[in-house]
Amino acid sequence: MAASMWFYFQRVLIPHQIADAAANDHPRGNLSDLYPRWWGAHELLLHGRDPYSEEVTREIQQGYYGRVLNPERAGDPKDQQGFVYPAYVVFLLAPTLHWRFPTVQRAFLALLWVLTAATVPLWLRALRWRVSLAMVATLVVLTLGSLPAVQGLKLQQLSLLVAGLLAMCAAAVAAGYFALAGILLALATIKPQLVWLLALWLLAWAFRDWRRRQRLVWAFGATMLLLAGGAELVLPGWISQFRAAVGNYQAYTHLSILGLLFTRLGGEVAAFVLILFAAWLGWPLLAENEDSPQFRLMLALVLALTTVVIPMFAPYNQLLLLPAILLALRRRKELWQGNRSLRLILGVSALLLFWPWIATVGLTVCALAAPHTNLPGWRLPYLGSLLLPILLFALIALWGMDLRSKPRTTQSFSTSA
Repeated sequence: MAASMWFYFQRVLIPHQIADAAANDHPRGNLSDLYPRWWGAHELLLHGRDPYSEEVTREIQQGYYGRVLNPERAGDPKDQQGFVYPAYVVFLLAPTLHWRFPTVQRAFLALLWVLTAATVPLWLRALRWRVSLAMVATLVVLTLGSLPAVQGLKLQQLSLLVAGLLAMCAAAVAAGYFALAGILLALATIKPQLVWLLALWLLAWAFRDWRRRQRLVWAFGATMLLLAGGAELVLPGWISQFRAAVGNYQAYTHLSILGLLFTRLGGEVAAFVLILFAAWLGWPLLAENEDSPQFRLMLALVLALTTVVIPMFAPYNQLLLLPAILLALRRRKELWQGNRSLRLILGVSALLLFWPWIATVGLTVCALAAPHTNLPGWRLPYLGSLLLPILLFALIALWGMDLRSKPRTTQSFSTSA
């Protein structure tokens, strides 16, 4: 299954994209999400130039697309590839600024491979699920061969770096290393849209038992102060420029999952309602310790909610669904024995989870049988990507409501494998 996913990207999807770009006369670019950030850091730290400026953006386009984009050309991409990150991301890239970019690419890709593979044992540790080495290896291979991971690796997406940092943060919390967890959480804010909900939950959880958990807050606050303050020293006023860059970016990017389903306004209303619901569900669980099953359930719920409400639909962000998937896999028998709604959502979620592999296996067979044919079904693996985050969020939420309604002594959510 994992091999078929890689074959699909290399032999079906990429050839289709190359042919489509040639037919419509639009540049594909180097397809590296790292490049705009790296060039912006290069210009800021080595030459003191503003990475958010139009001049640097044009230079990024020249390096990324091979030429500056022309808004009057209908075939040109809408994504301007500007420096749409907090300015402190430059500190993470600083050690690479004297390297040639192809060298940086290879090193970063190797890092993403290692981090993405490590997310599985890290989340297993955070969820306190002990499994055999063969099971760990199987989960790692399937994760590296999943549609979100392969897309993220192909695009050298910083979302995979953030997913790895969040997995390390969760594992640190589970082990009681609260200061380390706070530092990792702050570093992950290089993509704030992927982190802010989890950060709010963990900070609220830490304040609930201040005496025990305050190190998480202090470490997070100190690290954010160093990152944001250091960025202010090298680029005064960067926060307002970052906000303007985000506004420009959202003007030409895709909608969130909810926005695609309910229009932009309807999606924003639905996102607000779901966030309120998650807050209601999680409020009484703030007192739970890091070794409790309710705490682990909320970690999975908040990250699943993040993939639903973030203002851009991109499958590579769905690596954040890994804790929800592992939790559902661990408790599949318990969920199946629940009410009819849980069984229905569990069954459909499982189908949508495996669908990309089913589709890529079929496309691989077709491509091998007719190697010179442009397969019309290249979109098939993506068909379930829109609904899977919503269903997994609904599954964990319904399960959480069921547990919330039961007295603590009757809950069967044990910690054994």
